[in-house]
Amino acid sequence: MVVTDFTSQIKKLEINTLIGVPDSALKPFCDYINGMGKEEFTHYVPANEGAAVGIAIGEYLATGVPACVYMQNSGLGNVVNPITSLANEEVYGIPMLLLIGYRGEPGTKDEPQHKYMGKITETLLDVLGIEHMILGKELSVQEVDTAFDRAAQKLREGKQFAFVLKRDFLVNEQKNVYTNHNSMIREDAIAEIIKSLDASDVVVSTTGKISREVYEQSDKIKGSHAQDFLTVGGMGHASMIAFGIAKEAEEKRVYCLDGDGAELMHMGSLAFIAKQNPNNLVHICLNNEAHESVGGMPTGCVGLSYAKVAETVGYEAVYCVDTMEELKQVLNDTKGKRKLTFIEIKVAMESRADLGRPKETAKENKNNFMKYHQKYDAYI
Repeated sequence: MVVTDFTSQIKKLEINTLIGVPDSALKPFCDYINGMGKEEFTHYVPANEGAAVGIAIGEYLATGVPACVYMQNSGLGNVVNPITSLANEEVYGIPMLLLIGYRGEPGTKDEPQHKYMGKITETLLDVLGIEHMILGKELSVQEVDTAFDRAAQKLREGKQFAFVLKRDFLVNEQKNVYTNHNSMIREDAIAEIIKSLDASDVVVSTTGKISREVYEQSDKIKGSHAQDFLTVGGMGHASMIAFGIAKEAEEKRVYCLDGDGAELMHMGSLAFIAKQNPNNLVHICLNNEAHESVGGMPTGCVGLSYAKVAETVGYEAVYCVDTMEELKQVLNDTKGKRKLTFIEIKVAMESRADLGRPKETAKENKNNFMKYHQKYDAYI
């Protein structure tokens, strides 16, 4: 279905506001609303999907008009509380249209972190009491029209209705490409970080292209990626995983490689880490001001200084770099010091077209990581 026809159906529901966290399965939709769609809708990209539901509730309370919340199906985990405790018809009864990208669709090939959520997506919506319909290219225009009529009825009843969109459902011929003004290539920065590591150091990398680049550069430079825990799912949780390791393995130096979108999703983690003050943790934010791994839409906080946030909440040593020379100097300066450190690295919106993916399963990565560090008096 052409994306403009789909958004026209949304407009017929009198919805004027779109709120969400981008997803690659919704890329045609995200490209449109970040381009031509700016003139049609009010659009917000909040820190996480639960926050999107909160905004939608506020919009409805102020206007009496439902909003549309979009997300990857992994984001359902973030909306369970505000949907069940606030929006549900047995509480406040806030109508809302949900658009959900169908990652891990049963019977299709996808990344390991999406398979289980794909398997339970419909079941989870049933448990939440949200009527839904899966949209794919096999549907006729009449079937889609009927589905929107059903959605309209549910919204009038003060309920939520969800469309679960397969990758092949929407088509958008007009691409919208977001760029920033940074020149440093993220994979080059990651390579420099890996070169600086000692054999006993721990690396925890966030989900998406950062972990894929860590995987490839570790193999290229170190001959192995067993030193790295690749957080291939659970966006925003890498820093808490790194903290857990740092506190239980205080003799080790722990490097957390985060992205700005992941940092935003659970920013309270920064304040918690600063309060606990693990002096063996180096928290690195690779900031390209975008959700690059899921299509390249800018975050809702372009221009935010993550270094200043870290400094404000109490990180002991804070740096912000945008050149390779600065990065090398900071890595050298911090290597021998025992201080909770935050490094913001401003990087371009760019990655290799042939960037690979981990060949091992998630469990194999975990097992290899734990075995490797047993050799260095690890915490296991």
